[in-house]
Amino acid sequence: MADAYRGRFAPSPTGPLHAGSLVAALASWLDARAARGHWLVRIEDVDRPRSLPGLGEHILQQLAQCGLRPDETVWWQSERDAAYSAALKQLLDASQAYPCGCTRSEIEAWWQARGIAHERHVERPYPGICREGLKGKPARAIRLRAQGVVSWQDRRLGPQQQDVGAAVGDFVLRRADGCFAYQLAVVVDDATQGITDVVRGEDLADNTPRQILLQRALGLPTPRYLHCALVWGDDGQKLSKQNGAQPLDLSDPLRALQAAAAVLQLPTLQASTTADWLGAATAAWAGMMRSPETRSSP
Repeated sequence: MADAYRGRFAPSPTGPLHAGSLVAALASWLDARAARGHWLVRIEDVDRPRSLPGLGEHILQQLAQCGLRPDETVWWQSERDAAYSAALKQLLDASQAYPCGCTRSEIEAWWQARGIAHERHVERPYPGICREGLKGKPARAIRLRAQGVVSWQDRRLGPQQQDVGAAVGDFVLRRADGCFAYQLAVVVDDATQGITDVVRGEDLADNTPRQILLQRALGLPTPRYLHCALVWGDDGQKLSKQNGAQPLDLSDPLRALQAAAAVLQLPTLQASTTADWLGAATAAWAGMMRSPETRSSP
């Protein structure tokens, strides 16, 4: 693992880093350093309407203030359209993807016509309305034919399994507004950058089976996954930009790192500088990953 390890942190520039973002960034950095591997940063600005000017650069500055600097040139997904187009063409040519003309309201109407109530905060699985053709509708999005049960081993959560077709349905690869979807972009970029280990927040665990399906469809390798603990707000909701999380307070970077480490259940570490603390935290993380009793804690 030591020589081959390549990890990454891939934030979206829709807002500054917050306390939850730093937990994921620190976990991915520590995992790479403990494995004596490479740590990369990729700015996931593929969703152009939601990406804010200057936020990518600001996030890189926030990371640098915490001593978290990438080992290679930062990638920007907004510069990667040609690679995503090639992957999409491959899937369409193999009939593993197809054009879809459905709107959200049409999908909702399909479910309502069958008397199936919509659960709050739960996205409807796409029922495959356009699988056999558009039937005169104009194409809006491109979807992957999602079939089969995906099983994988998460380094923290243990054995995982999902029937993607039943839980999610045929999911979008290119949106109606022309933007490439997150699922396609992340799979293509992880493979191109040779990522061996994905360390990210537990809220993204339900994306993993879709990404594994895409990896298989494109003939790409599947990395190891570790989904780390989340930061929760006082209202019991996951701390996120959508929930109004406050930007990370970096008036004292060492204190911010220590707070993130506590979420990851690292022991209290004494150090006078950020660099010394990160060195001690790397050793602590390595020990925790080696221990069967604590391997499931971060």
